[in-house]
Amino acid sequence: MTQRRVPRPAELAEILRPRPIVLNPTERRLAKAHTIADLRTIARKRSPRAVFDYTDGAAELEDSLRRARQAFRNIEFRPNVLRGVAEVDTGTDILGVRSALPFAFAPTGFTRMMNHEGERAVATVAQREGIPYALSTMGTTSIEDVAAAAPRARKWFQLYVWRDRSAGKDLMQRAWESGYDTLMLTVDTPVGGARMRDVRNGLTIPPALTLRTFLDGAMHPAWWINLLTTEPLTFASLSSWGGTVADLINKMFDPTLDYEALDWVRASWPGKLVVKGIQNPDDAAEIVKHGAEAVVLSNHGGRQLDRAPTPLELLPPTLDAVGDDAEVWLDTGILSGGDIVAALARGAQTCLIGRAYLYGLMAGGERGVQRTVDILRAEIVRTMQLLGVRSIAELSPTHATLR
Repeated sequence: MTQRRVPRPAELAEILRPRPIVLNPTERRLAKAHTIADLRTIARKRSPRAVFDYTDGAAELEDSLRRARQAFRNIEFRPNVLRGVAEVDTGTDILGVRSALPFAFAPTGFTRMMNHEGERAVATVAQREGIPYALSTMGTTSIEDVAAAAPRARKWFQLYVWRDRSAGKDLMQRAWESGYDTLMLTVDTPVGGARMRDVRNGLTIPPALTLRTFLDGAMHPAWWINLLTTEPLTFASLSSWGGTVADLINKMFDPTLDYEALDWVRASWPGKLVVKGIQNPDDAAEIVKHGAEAVVLSNHGGRQLDRAPTPLELLPPTLDAVGDDAEVWLDTGILSGGDIVAALARGAQTCLIGRAYLYGLMAGGERGVQRTVDILRAEIVRTMQLLGVRSIAELSPTHATLR
């Protein structure tokens, strides 16, 4: 028979170790987030439904986004052992400039709708972490204000070509004069995608205070208080708008965009040029001939054409088509550091993340964006160590195969 005894106080003290009490509610909330999925869960609770769905959703049946994420889940890592991975270098060169981590913050529109700290918070974290940040044409903080908030950050500006070319020319000039060294031209948006969550939620920019949003706001009072007591939610790079996102795209963006327009952008912009929204290897090769230093394999986060090609699967043929003439980047479907390592192993020069940091922003403002970076960094380092690689340059297709 098992003999029982009364435990000594010292023995109880070893196992009864309550967690320290965290008084700050934001820090307490973010401490529970160990993955990007955890941040998404918090963001969903903290944000009105229409706002969360705008960030989280995609076009039509959302198959493009679902397939992109599934592709990363289909990756099989093949590690090497006995390689001595006590020290891991996560830095990489992006267009000739060193980045401390192998990813950049993608351009996202209406960022202050997700959280009132908005683009300034994201740029501040990018500056602190030594990674690039791309400000969107559809941003809600001006080119100049972002530059002032993060003067030492590496800043890029994302451009849509508008029907009014003079407006685009002015934006490029302002960005260059404010210290943005790279222009990211998005080419997959001749018209707006059918984002059905937004349609069903009746989302307008800025959000309209209807009976439905009022009732939803009662469940998220902090979000509405922050929205109503900070600077008005307007576009920083164009006049104000009171309709839906799709209506805005169809009114402002130029559906006649072609290679002549690309040549005009290349001639107008003195810095590095990246073209985003490539979904065909032949297009990538042709765009590089017109002066792009990098192309981004992207289906716009699944938010434009549903059932579009999956960027991760496009990597090998695009790398073959482009060769050494330009860098090939990747976005869409990235929700972990392991996803980033997989893309790099399969040949991408770097990755762009969008939803991941927006979940963090909605969960806790600047501190939430920082938590996103902390999570991704830890996952990147751990994955590299388990793969037996000490630097990004050591990654190769032998480390990550698609099942």
